[in-house]
Amino acid sequence: MDWVERLNQSIAYIEEHLTSEIDYKRLGQIACCSAYHYQRMFTYMAGTTLSEYIRRRRMSLAAVDLQSKNEKIIDIAEKYGYRSPTAFNRAFQSIHGIAPSAVKQDGVSVKSFPPITFTIAVKGGEEMNYRIETKDAFRIIGISAPLYKELEQNFMAVPKMWQEAAANGTIQKLAGVMDAPPMGLLGVSACHDDEEWKYFIAVSSTKSHSEFEEYTVPASIWAIFPGSGTNQSIQELEQRIITEWLPASGYEYANAPDMEVYLNPDPQNARYEVWIPVRKRQS
Repeated sequence: MDWVERLNQSIAYIEEHLTSEIDYKRLGQIACCSAYHYQRMFTYMAGTTLSEYIRRRRMSLAAVDLQSKNEKIIDIAEKYGYRSPTAFNRAFQSIHGIAPSAVKQDGVSVKSFPPITFTIAVKGGEEMNYRIETKDAFRIIGISAPLYKELEQNFMAVPKMWQEAAANGTIQKLAGVMDAPPMGLLGVSACHDDEEWKYFIAVSSTKSHSEFEEYTVPASIWAIFPGSGTNQSIQELEQRIITEWLPASGYEYANAPDMEVYLNPDPQNARYEVWIPVRKRQS
């Protein structure tokens, strides 16, 4: 089974479970990756977060139910996983722009979001530089914060964490204990399915420091992509990796952290590398 087919099977799973719990870990298993990596792939490929896509699909079906059935709003809310009419009303209005009670009126317009289908698209041949490296496990020390299981909640939390680390002197302290490769300030998303998800701002080091937490990055094969520019440019590079390089590479995500290695941490003119853990794609 190829990579795109597995992604489309994951969409079929979502469709089958729109009126029950959708297990993100199961989605990752279908696509042969972690729940974290599945959400990253989905966001970049679909142009929206997984949680927002599921919300749109549920609210599309809820609108049809309200138009064509004599069910109570509270029953439809419960059907699609909303325990309170208030939460359902808020979600419905965010998608359709009207209250659920207004849908039964003649001539009222609602939105429809059909299921997505993944395909491989042929894009312009802009080059991407990368290298493949096999590395033993290595130790990092730094600060960490828990990551939410729905990635969209982390989009504000992680940048705030970097701002605070720069302002309170943490980054300067970390630079002083860095003594092992990869030589740079590290942003590490440690999101194994069987452990608490954490984001680290850290360095690779053999030293101990009472203020900092230790973490061992497991041995892995890494696809490493160099880049430069602003924070926006690193997001664009990550999107190209997932939407252009990964589908045609013969590799898939391995179960190890994603890393950003900042060789020059200037936020306006940074030099960095994006490290993604990979393995040869399973047939």
